[in-house]
Amino acid sequence: MWTSIINHQNHHYSLIFYFIMILFTIIISCCFPYVSCYSNNSTTSSSPRLLCLPHQRSALLQFKHEFAFQKPNFTSYRRFCSRYDQYSFYTDIFESYPKMKFWKAEKDCCSWDGVTCDFKTGQVVGLDLANSWLQGPLHSNSSLFKLRQLQEINLSFNNFSFSLIPSEFGQLSRLINLNLSFSMFSGPIPSEISFLTNLDSLDLSSFEGYDETTLLHLTKIDFTNIIQNMTNLSQLHLHQVDVSSSIPESLANLTSLTSLQLGGCGLHGQFPENVFVLPNIQSIHLPCNYLLSGSLPQLIEPSNSLRRLALDYTNFSGELPETIGYLKSLNELSLRNCNFVGPIPPSIWNLSELTYLQLSLNHFNGHELPSTLGSLAKLTVLALDSCEFSGEIPLSLGNLTRLEYFSLSNNSFSGPIPASLGNLKQLQDLILSINSFSGQIPSSLGNLTVLKVLDLSFNNLGEAIPSFLFMLPSLNRLYLRDNRFKGSLSIENISSSQLEVLDLEDNKLNGQIPQSMFKLVNLVYICLYSNDLSGTVELSKFAKLVKLQMLWLSFNRLSITNLSTTEVLPKFQTLGLCSCNISEFPNFLKAQDQLESLHLCDNRIEDQIPNWLWGAKGKMKLDYLDLRGNKLHGALIVPPLSISYFYISYNNISGGIHPSFQKWSNLKVFDISNNRFGGTVPRWLCNFSSSLEALNLKRNNFEGSLHQMFTCGGMHNLKFLDLSHNQFQEQLPHSLVNCSELQILNLGHNMISDRFPFWLQNLPELQVLVLRSNKFYGPIWDPNKLLGFVKLGFVDLAFNNFDGSLPSEYFRNWGGMMVKDVDQKKPFFTYLRDSSSKYWIDFYITSLVIKGVEMEDKTISSAFTSIDLSNNKFDGEIPSSIGDLRALVALNLSSNRFTGTIPSSFGKMKELESLDLSNNKLSGRIPQQLADLSFLAYLNLSRNQLTGPIPQGGQLDTFPSSSFEDNPGLCGSQLSSKKCDAKETPISDVESDDSFTWIPIVMGYGCGLMVGFIIGYVTLFQQGPTALFWSSFMGRYFYARW
Repeated sequence: MWTSIINHQNHHYSLIFYFIMILFTIIISCCFPYVSCYSNNSTTSSSPRLLCLPHQRSALLQFKHEFAFQKPNFTSYRRFCSRYDQYSFYTDIFESYPKMKFWKAEKDCCSWDGVTCDFKTGQVVGLDLANSWLQGPLHSNSSLFKLRQLQEINLSFNNFSFSLIPSEFGQLSRLINLNLSFSMFSGPIPSEISFLTNLDSLDLSSFEGYDETTLLHLTKIDFTNIIQNMTNLSQLHLHQVDVSSSIPESLANLTSLTSLQLGGCGLHGQFPENVFVLPNIQSIHLPCNYLLSGSLPQLIEPSNSLRRLALDYTNFSGELPETIGYLKSLNELSLRNCNFVGPIPPSIWNLSELTYLQLSLNHFNGHELPSTLGSLAKLTVLALDSCEFSGEIPLSLGNLTRLEYFSLSNNSFSGPIPASLGNLKQLQDLILSINSFSGQIPSSLGNLTVLKVLDLSFNNLGEAIPSFLFMLPSLNRLYLRDNRFKGSLSIENISSSQLEVLDLEDNKLNGQIPQSMFKLVNLVYICLYSNDLSGTVELSKFAKLVKLQMLWLSFNRLSITNLSTTEVLPKFQTLGLCSCNISEFPNFLKAQDQLESLHLCDNRIEDQIPNWLWGAKGKMKLDYLDLRGNKLHGALIVPPLSISYFYISYNNISGGIHPSFQKWSNLKVFDISNNRFGGTVPRWLCNFSSSLEALNLKRNNFEGSLHQMFTCGGMHNLKFLDLSHNQFQEQLPHSLVNCSELQILNLGHNMISDRFPFWLQNLPELQVLVLRSNKFYGPIWDPNKLLGFVKLGFVDLAFNNFDGSLPSEYFRNWGGMMVKDVDQKKPFFTYLRDSSSKYWIDFYITSLVIKGVEMEDKTISSAFTSIDLSNNKFDGEIPSSIGDLRALVALNLSSNRFTGTIPSSFGKMKELESLDLSNNKLSGRIPQQLADLSFLAYLNLSRNQLTGPIPQGGQLDTFPSSSFEDNPGLCGSQLSSKKCDAKETPISDVESDDSFTWIPIVMGYGCGLMVGFIIGYVTLFQQGPTALFWSSFMGRYFYARW
C-alpha cells in the first residue's frame, strides 16, 4: 500500500515538474532577444519557429545600402498647422537613432530592430523604420518592394530628399498599415495607392512645402478612390497634402473611421455633416482649409466616442448647437478663426473631460464669462480671444489649477484682474491684452513661478509696475504697453532673471532708466517708447546686454550721450532713438553691420547724410530708415539697395531725385515730403512699379506734367500717393487707373486743370480722394456715367471750379460712408501696412477744415469719413440722399450756390460731428431733426436765406449766434438781437416736425363735434333719454375709430 502511495506521489510530482519546465520554456522563448513573440495572422503553435528567409534577408540588406544615415533637422521646415498635429513630433516621443545601421548579416533578420516576421512562414510582415535617419531618395526599383508579404510599413520622419512616392507601393496588396508621413516626399501621390483595399491605416502627412516642388499632391479622382476603395479605413491622415478639391459624400460611409486628419489640404466646398456622427469617430482634424464650409449638426443622443475636434482656420459657420454638450468624452475643442456666430452654448462649460478649449476669433456674442467655467478642472489650454465677452473675470477661474495657457485677448473685460489667478501654479502663458482691466496688477501673480509670457497690453492698468514681476524666475516675455502705469521703474532682485522681452511702450513712466535694468543680461528686446523718462543715458551701458537686438528709447525726454563710444555694443537689428536730443550722426553706427531698422527722427541732426551710414562697401542690411524731422541739408545721397522703407520728410534737402534711385528693386515706401526738392519728376520713377506701396512727394517744388510719372504702365502695388502742395500742371493722366490697389490719392494744392476724373471709380480700393485747391472744372456727375465709389470714405473737392447740380441718386453708391445695419462698424481705411504689419504710414491731410478750423498736417483717424465740396459753384437743391451716408462725420457744402431747403434726412446721419452749409442760398426752416444729432459739435448755417424760428433742444441749444447770423428771416434764443414773436414760437422737441401737421386733427375734431350735435338733437327730441344713452355710446365709438 505504501508503495502505491509513493508511486502515486512520484507521478504527481512528475506532472508538476513537466508543467514547470513547459512554463519556463515559454518564458525563455519570449524573453530571448533573437526570437519575436509577435506573430501576424498566425496562432500559437507547437511547430518550430522558422528563421528569416535568405532572399528576404538579402532584400533587407540591399535596402539598408540604398541610404546614408544622417539625423534630419525638421525644425528648418515650416509647420504652420503643426501645433494641431496629433504627433507633436515623433522626436519628442520616440527615440531617434539609425536602426538599420545595427543590422548584422550573420544574424537572423527577424531579430533586427524594426523587423517583424511571421512565426509560421518566416516571412517579413512588418517594417518599422520611423525616425531612423534614412537619407536619400526612395527609388521605384528599391529592394523594399521585393518583400511582397509586408502588412505594415512605417517610414515616417526620415529624409527621402523630396523624391516621388514610388507607385510600387500599390503592389504590396497585403498592406494593412502604411505610414510615410513627414519624410520629405514630394510630387504626385501615385494612383496605385488607392489599390490597397485592405488598408486599415493610411498616413501620408507632410510638412508645409516651401514651393510647388516640395509639395505632395493628390488628385481629386485619387482622393475619391481612396475613400471609396478602402472601406476598412480606421485612420486617414493626409495633413498638408495638396488635395484642392471638395470632400466626397462617401466619406460618411467609412463606418470604421476613428481618426480623420486633413489639415492644410486646400479642401473646399461643404464638409459632409454625417461624418461628425460616425459610430467610431474619435478625432476630426481639419484646420487650415480656409475655403472649407460646413456647420456642426444637432446631436440626437449623447456620444462617448468623439474626443478631438479641430476646425481652426476654416469657413465653418452657423451657431454652435446646444447639444455639443452631449460629447461627454471630448478632450479637445479647437475652433479658432472660423465664422461661428451667436451665443456660446452653456453646455460647453459642462464638458468636464476638456483639456484644450480654443474658441478665439469667431463672431460669438459672449456676454459674461460664466462661473461654471471653473468646473473644467482638467483644462490645460483655454483661449477665448475676440469672443465679445464683457464684465469681470469670475473668481472661479482660480480653480483651473492645471492651466498652462490662458488667453482672453481682445474682449471687453473690465474691473480688476482677480487675485485668484495666482492659484494657477502651472500657468506658462497669461494673455489678457486689449481689454479694459483697471486697477493694479495683483501681487498674487508673484506665485506663478513657471510663468513664461505675461501680456497685459492695451488695458487701463495703473499705479507703479510691481517689482515682483522681475523676480519671476521663468518669465521670458513681459508686455505692459499702452496702459497707465506711472512712477519710476523699479527693477530688483534680478540675478536669476530669464527676461528676454520687455515692452513698456506708451505709459506714463517717469524718472530715469534704472541702472539695474542693465543687469537683465538675457534681454533681446527693450521698448520704452513714448513715456516720460528723463535724464541722460550713456550708450556704453548697453554694452553689458550682449544679446540685445532691438532697442526703442524714442519719444521720451532722454538725452543720449557717449555716441562715439569705443565700447563693443550689441549688434542691433532695430534701433529707435527718435527725439533723443541727438545733434549729429552717431559714430557707433559705423560698426552696426547687422542693423535692419534705424529710427533717428525728430532730433537736431544738422549735417549732410554721411556715406559711412550705409556701411562699408555697401554691405549694410538696412531695410528701414527714418530720418524725419531733422535739419538735414544738401543733396540726397542714395542709400543701399537693401532699403525698403525710406522716410526723410521735414528736412531741408534740395535738388532733384538722383538717377541711382531707379536701381531700388525692393522699395515699398518712399517719403521725401516737406523738403525743397524741385524740377520735374523723373520718368524712371515708375520703374518702382513692382514693389512701391507708398509714394509721398508732398510740399516740395516739383513741377510739370504728371503723365511721365505713369508712362511705364502704372505702379500696380501702389496704395498711397500724395503729390499735394507742389506745382503740377496740365491734366490728370488716365494711366493712373492702372494703380489698381490705390487706397489714398491726394493731389491737393497744385495747378491741375481738368474735368472731374470719372474714371477713378474704376479703382476698386479707393477710399480717400483729395483734389482740393486745383483748377478742376465742370460738373462732377454725368447722366451717362453712374458713379460707383463703393469704398470711398473721404472726399475733398474744395476750392475748385466745379459746377452744376447734384442729383438725388448721386451718393447712393458711396458705400464707404454708409452703415448697412446697426452692427456694422465705421469704415476702416487709413493705416497702410505691409504683409508683415511691421511698418505703417499715417495718412495726413493738409488744409482740412474741420469744425470751422483749418487743420494742418493732422492725422486722420481710421473711422473718419468726410465730404468737402466747399468753395465751388454747385447749384440746385442739396440731395436728400446725403442723409443715407450714415457713417459721415463731417460735411462741408459751404460757399456754393445751393438753393431750396435743408433736407430733413440729415437727421439720419447720427455720426455727424461737423456740418457747414454757410454762404449759400438755402431757404425755408431749419429742420427739427438736426436737434437729434447728439455728436454734432460744429454747425454753420450763416449767410443763407433761412426763415422761421430756430428749433430748440439737443445740440442746437449749444451753438453760438455766429452759426445762424446773416439769415434775415431767422429768429430764436440763439440770436440775441432777434427773438421770436409769440406767433413765431420756436418748435420744441415735443412738438412735431415738418412731416406732421395739426390740420388733419383739427378737421377730424370739427367733424366729430358736428356729428355729435346732430345725433344729440335727433335722439333727445325724437326718441327720448334711452336712445340718447346708446347714441352717446356709439358716438364715442365713432370718435375713437376716427
